[in-house]
Amino acid sequence: MLKGNFPIEKFKGIETPFYYYDLNVLRQTLATINEQTEQHDFHVHFAMKANVNPEVLRVIKEAGLGADCVSGGEVQAAIDAGISASKIVFAGVGKADWEIELGLKNDIFCFNVESIPELQVIDELAKQNNKTANVALRINPNVSANTHHYITTGLNENKFGINMSELESVIGQFDGLKNVKLIGLHFHIGSQITDMTSFQALCIRVNEIQELFIAQQIKIEHINVGGGLGINYEHPNHFPTPDFESYFKVFKNHLTLQPNQTLHFELGRAVVGQCGTLISKVLYVKEGTSKKFAILDAGFTDLIRPALYQAYHRIENLNSTGAEQVYDVVGPICESSDTFAKDYSMNATQRGDLIALRSAGAYGEIMASQYNLRKLPKAYTSDQLI
Repeated sequence: MLKGNFPIEKFKGIETPFYYYDLNVLRQTLATINEQTEQHDFHVHFAMKANVNPEVLRVIKEAGLGADCVSGGEVQAAIDAGISASKIVFAGVGKADWEIELGLKNDIFCFNVESIPELQVIDELAKQNNKTANVALRINPNVSANTHHYITTGLNENKFGINMSELESVIGQFDGLKNVKLIGLHFHIGSQITDMTSFQALCIRVNEIQELFIAQQIKIEHINVGGGLGINYEHPNHFPTPDFESYFKVFKNHLTLQPNQTLHFELGRAVVGQCGTLISKVLYVKEGTSKKFAILDAGFTDLIRPALYQAYHRIENLNSTGAEQVYDVVGPICESSDTFAKDYSMNATQRGDLIALRSAGAYGEIMASQYNLRKLPKAYTSDQLI
């Protein structure tokens, strides 16, 4: 089994489980993003919900990316990381008043608005703060992302955004709202999308929606097509960097931008997914009636995706080169759903072996919990373990 390049000697003495970030992989990913976007003058905002580890954010900020936030806490984290407020977009279907005011006071680039009531509240709060808020309308294009139903966001039945049937009513609101300025349209159809035809369908729908605004002589300065590009969970060693070239080329070839319009993206998983790994230790190997269980000291409190989405993560035994055997790889949490993989082949495993749960840079550390009163794992980077 081909395994990742880990400084195993440096792991000695570190309490498991812990998160490990290979910042060299992250820097290469960011370099590829910048190379591709500079060709087309595209603007990328890192989706903060994927990871807010301070060292990871430091490298992302150094690469010049903006931030896509879905809470006031994320807005503050982006500002604390040194990301310019002029590069911060703020989405989310349920923005609290204090979160909106935080964005207003910092003069963030744009609020992605998801309903008429939200638009009205932003106008009211902007008036109270003597501000004019830049807003983009988040429109549901009703495009299927062909992904897990929990992470599909662009259909009419999803809670996010404004449906096409509401669009005329929303546009009509702006005549009476003096403290909001419509500067953009925002779209997001889902996450972990690897089929580029989904993005082509999004482009076609955005072109159609743009025509509605052109017909009413409404100028839209910015188009934001969200993120959603997936990563290769099966082969992170072979594909540490997603196919950004094909991704950005879809929008270059299929999206019709108006003169002086800018195009924005909100990439999260594709930026940080492959740089992160959850390192765990084998507590026990238990012989069942018809199978073996490799019981780890990491559980769904540390990486919830397999339990929540039935998601696959490649699992590697970093200490063993023995013949592969089949295990159910499970955690210690007092729930049957605390399972990372069933009937999984990996090198012969024994108590004390280090196990790497790969591609955990997105939605790993950020979703950790203290269920069962477990301690939150610490995080280390390749820069720190040189």
